[in-house]
Amino acid sequence: MSFLQLTQGPLWYLASAVFVIGVAWRLIGLLRLGRGPDRSVARRSGVAGALKAIALHSVPHGGNLKRTIYHFVTGYGFHLGLFTLLFFAAPHVAFIKGLTGLSWTPLPRWGFLIAAEAAFAGLILMWLRRMTDPVMRRLSDADDHIATWLVFIVMLTGCLALQEAHDSLRALHLLCVEALMIYFPFSRLMHAFTFLVARAYTGATYGRRGVTP
Repeated sequence: MSFLQLTQGPLWYLASAVFVIGVAWRLIGLLRLGRGPDRSVARRSGVAGALKAIALHSVPHGGNLKRTIYHFVTGYGFHLGLFTLLFFAAPHVAFIKGLTGLSWTPLPRWGFLIAAEAAFAGLILMWLRRMTDPVMRRLSDADDHIATWLVFIVMLTGCLALQEAHDSLRALHLLCVEALMIYFPFSRLMHAFTFLVARAYTGATYGRRGVTP
């Protein structure tokens, strides 16, 4: 069995199983926490508060604008760039088609380059801010740095494997993706699945009491 066959076969199935089971376990555990009874008098709709919180905290607003504009620009640059690469890069579109039968038009090369530059720039700038800002540096732990570097290495090896010039580069990229998939459920990367729930929960709680979250 070659290195490529190993990463496409046993390691891929192992990583996929850990990812799916791990994410499901974390989400089920979160939902099972539930919430205690709120005995306060409802002043407004909790649903409206949840929707408002999701929308309001997706853009810089109020007196926090100057403090959050850096994270807004770099964060959106990274996340939108990564989302675009994940679902619209030509090799990924072909992979998804082979896996599910679904297909759509992939990015042209210039679109891939723009998305990759946005993702790399956003990730690097957010990490530099984490390292140079005294408060963020104290709040950060090993998990933050491991996740950052795993994502960076996955994107870098993906770019190296883009031309499919060597099977070894493709296998290396797959190996890095599988390492990230295994690490994902046990890290703060889970916010990809939980951030909407967290914002909605906070917004509903405060909104019910007539407070803007």
